[in-house]
Amino acid sequence: MQSTPDQPQHPAIRPYRPDDLDAVYAICLGTGDSGADATGLYRDPNLIGHVYAGPYVTLEPDLCFVLADRDAVWGYVLGTRDSARFEQLCEREWFAQLRQRYPMPAADDQSRDARMQRLIHTGYRADADLAAWPAHLHIDLLPPVQGKGWGRHLLRIFLDRLLELDVSGVHLLTGPSNPRAMAFYRRAGFVPVKSTANVIAYGMRLRP
Repeated sequence: MQSTPDQPQHPAIRPYRPDDLDAVYAICLGTGDSGADATGLYRDPNLIGHVYAGPYVTLEPDLCFVLADRDAVWGYVLGTRDSARFEQLCEREWFAQLRQRYPMPAADDQSRDARMQRLIHTGYRADADLAAWPAHLHIDLLPPVQGKGWGRHLLRIFLDRLLELDVSGVHLLTGPSNPRAMAFYRRAGFVPVKSTANVIAYGMRLRP
């Protein structure tokens, strides 16, 4: 996992580059406990990134943007323009290879690592109930750049890219245990479109 300085120095948003991969994985882990730091919660620190970051930067890097300065990456927005297509790409080009490295854990293993390994074996599954919002995204920022407007700027760049691609709508998922994220999404113009006990889906229409 890549270490970062204590404070950013003149960060700016730019397109993702392949040499950002370790930093993106580190941010995914550093915000992986409902927005809090999940470092130390996993024996394998790469597992959460394999599920929630790796497939996006590998399969659709043109929809991935980072907030970075000269020394570190501090945040990102990652996503796909078409969740149904992304499901097929992930199955063919991402999770199949990971399953060879991460066998299905024992049924009685309820560790966080085991839960992520099961997600690798499940793969990404597009939710048919969210087909009206075909794109989806993940956005994460480390604490030193939170509350400074960078999340809003990252989101705007991502949404503008979707508009260029003539995408009709976008959704994202969060848990009810992350009220800060829910408030951010509502302020940004997302509205709840589906909920379960553990997950709330927010959607935004981009064109009629």
